[in-house]
Amino acid sequence: MASLRSQVIVKGELIRLGLHPVSVDMGVADIRENPVQVQHQELRLALADAGFELLEDKKDILIQQIKNIIVEVVYYIEEPLVYNLSGYLSARLDHDYTYMSNLFSERLDITIEKFYIFHKIERVKDLLLYERLTLTEIAHKMHYSSLAHLSSQFKKITGLTTSQFKQQNDRDHPLRTNC
Repeated sequence: MASLRSQVIVKGELIRLGLHPVSVDMGVADIRENPVQVQHQELRLALADAGFELLEDKKDILIQQIKNIIVEVVYYIEEPLVYNLSGYLSARLDHDYTYMSNLFSERLDITIEKFYIFHKIERVKDLLLYERLTLTEIAHKMHYSSLAHLSSQFKKITGLTTSQFKQQNDRDHPLRTNC
């Protein structure tokens, strides 16, 4: 999901260049007209200065959409998916999952599943450190089938148990108190 900040930046740059955005959302900007070459180049530079990239290749756009949806699922959707991630991606993007999976792996040298798991574990780390939830609560919140499944996936990705991770981070970043 595109952040409000990124939407405002992209929309502002489009307007500054004399373009008329119809919508700006999730890495896609629809505009009324086709930009002339000068506008196109200025937009590319302005977005690069803001830390964004102008994607034009349809395959690169699809990969970015897959990444955005995975981040959305991990960080913003509370309820479990009605069906598995592959079905969800296929339905949302109207593409065959095998095609998307092969393209993703070919371009990024990582599978969609590993990308998804990596982001889930990053979210678990955040929950462990900042939300102070129990591991059981986190497993439930992140829709793991069991606490053991979460624990084994965490250890496989980080090389640490959740307890080791918490101890290491509590030692490295003790909580500050107001004096």
